[in-house]
Amino acid sequence: MSTTEPDALLSPADIRELAAALGVRPTKQRGQNFVIDANTVRRIVRTAQVRADDVVVEVGPGLGSLTLALLEAADEVVAVEIDDVLASALPATIIARLPERVPHFSLVHSDAMLIEELPGPPPTALVANLPYNVAVPVLLHMLDRFPSIERTLVMVQAEVADRLAAGPGNKVYGVPSVKANWYADVKRAGSIGRNVFWPAPNVDSGLVSLVRRDPPQTTATKAEVFAVVDAAFAQRRKTLRAALAGWAGSPAAAEEALVAAGISPQARGESLTVAEFARIAEAKA
Repeated sequence: MSTTEPDALLSPADIRELAAALGVRPTKQRGQNFVIDANTVRRIVRTAQVRADDVVVEVGPGLGSLTLALLEAADEVVAVEIDDVLASALPATIIARLPERVPHFSLVHSDAMLIEELPGPPPTALVANLPYNVAVPVLLHMLDRFPSIERTLVMVQAEVADRLAAGPGNKVYGVPSVKANWYADVKRAGSIGRNVFWPAPNVDSGLVSLVRRDPPQTTATKAEVFAVVDAAFAQRRKTLRAALAGWAGSPAAAEEALVAAGISPQARGESLTVAEFARIAEAKA
């Protein structure tokens, strides 16, 4: 890793100039909002605790603002970009701004949801400004597919950040909260204002930190546990006896599984931990 000049990162003017040259207009369809503030991308890298020996995967690098900051700090950076124009332009940006780091950069031109493998050594960290409309499925897919990812820091819509980091009993606790908790300890790691993006979104953003840990000890599979979670929150206002009736085959069968798991049939999904969902799945299995 080498020391880089302070101007290696993209300024707001650089980003607009680059976008104009490429004919790029950020699209709502892909949830694109480009970060245009160098201090923000440095803050993200700092908060992610990126180390000199890290292999970082970045999803949705866009024009490369965060990519450059990651390349300054990590050993290797693998960027996954779905957009044809952005994917074709990114290597040239790296060559122009951080030529000595080019051998440490890889680009995968693909939909992150379809990624099954990445070039080079296994990734140790995931750091990304995730498109708002696919943030949760992309995050869960990457955590599932790449167990070597120890630390994750994602920037998402503030509301999504709250959901991901919520604990049992919180009114926004739901499917994303439980599933993310299967893989990691999850917490909010800061807020990001709207003025650091182009175009400025009409919502605030939040940083979410996920530190990998082992899933709950259970004989049930992840798919079996997630099926219980999905069923419980599909009718979140109902008691688990009622909400899990379809999953179990009948209200009586649901009650039997709940009692065997030591869970009150009158409880609701929003009060349960991921370990308790695993116990329910195990009881039915």
